[in-house]
Amino acid sequence: MTADTPTAPDTTNTDAPFMRVIKTYVLRAGRMGSGQVRAFDQFGAQFLVPYAPERLDASATFGRAAPLILEIGFGMGDATAKIAHTRPDDNFLCCEVHAPGVGALLKRCGEENIGNIRIVQHDAVEVMDYMLGGNNLDGVHIFFPDPWHKSRHHKRRLIQSAFVNCLAQHIKPGGYLHLATDWAPYAEQMLHVVSAEPLLKNTATDPSGFAEKPAYRPLTKFENRGLKLGHGVWDLVFTKV
Repeated sequence: MTADTPTAPDTTNTDAPFMRVIKTYVLRAGRMGSGQVRAFDQFGAQFLVPYAPERLDASATFGRAAPLILEIGFGMGDATAKIAHTRPDDNFLCCEVHAPGVGALLKRCGEENIGNIRIVQHDAVEVMDYMLGGNNLDGVHIFFPDPWHKSRHHKRRLIQSAFVNCLAQHIKPGGYLHLATDWAPYAEQMLHVVSAEPLLKNTATDPSGFAEKPAYRPLTKFENRGLKLGHGVWDLVFTKV
């Protein structure tokens, strides 16, 4: 959704830029509502973090030192806002490239006074490459990334081995990676790819390899609708070893 499929990274240097060759998202000219447009003016200065190819001082950005969670591709931000309310002691750095979603989350942050969210409207891979150092994230959330259903588009899927290795290098030992999808073939690919990453360990106790949905992740309206229709949702939770 908000990153690119990468080429193989240089695993000997966590500060080396992570190269990308295939886009995993399509920038659409989504129309913003008037409230979303106003949110940029009203709340942008407080909650938006401009992308810059330099290291981010997270404590200064959030006004406090706290565990740092990176969310990649938050859509319209409903789940993100609820998680931030549920976990007030954590800081959430949220990446999304689509302006309507950014405007929607800005509006919620301002109106609900959600002080532990900051938003970067930029490609998450470049944010990691240039703004975040190695071993500095306490967690990463990627919920319902585009499954790119057609076989010829599978190369565009976000969860690929090199990208997962990049994520793992940015997560602190003991930190976690939480993925969720409602597309069964993608869930199986995710499980296969992430299980093959030596820096990550599966926390699931179920023989399937999939985890129970953590209590902090709320059900989205689309997920609720799918569950009522008998559709599955799969969560994966891995920790950095």
